Amino acid sequence: LCGMEALLRWEHPEHGLLQPAEFIPLAEESGLIVPVGEWALEEACRQNQEWMTAGFEPLVVAVNLSLRQFQQQHVEDVTARILRATGLDPSLLELEVTESLAMQDPERVCATLVDLKGLGVSCSIDDFGTGYSGLNHLTQFPIDKLKIDKSFVATIDTDREAPIVVAVVALAHGLGLEVVAEGVET
Repeated sequence: LCGMEALLRWEHPEHGLLQPAEFIPLAEESGLIVPVGEWALEEACRQNQEWMTAGFEPLVVAVNLSLRQFQQQHVEDVTARILRATGLDPSLLELEVTESLAMQDPERVCATLVDLKGLGVSCSIDDFGTGYSGLNHLTQFPIDKLKIDKSFVATIDTDREAPIVVAVVALAHGLGLEVVAEGVET
């Protein structure tokens, strides 16, 4: 075990357990993703610190950041405040931005990631392979890890998808980055 990721689910009183795809787009559109994202970040940090206080081995927890959080907040200030409040060592927090978010405003995302790295937090590009990134941008982002989208991983046993995954792993390793294959179930 080398880390974990905080993922939101909503236990709706009438519809039962809702997956993120069922409510995150509405939260993004309405702007509620900003307080929800801040709450998720704080809860992930608090819970991780609580587990360590209880004697568990330290593990990195990854938390997703949304486009709205980048547009409406100073993510680095919120992160610094939450780390101080929870007492979590910044090296035990990884913040994820999707490839498509990173490409919407690469300069701003890059500057924010630099500030987050200055706090001691690690950063990753999530859902890699699903966006339209120019590879030149990839070398400019101060990231530690690429997370290959599960759509590629789920079909890795087909002749058409395997070379893409192999190429992404080689690219990431060539850039000195760690790689995570998302959605491994077998």
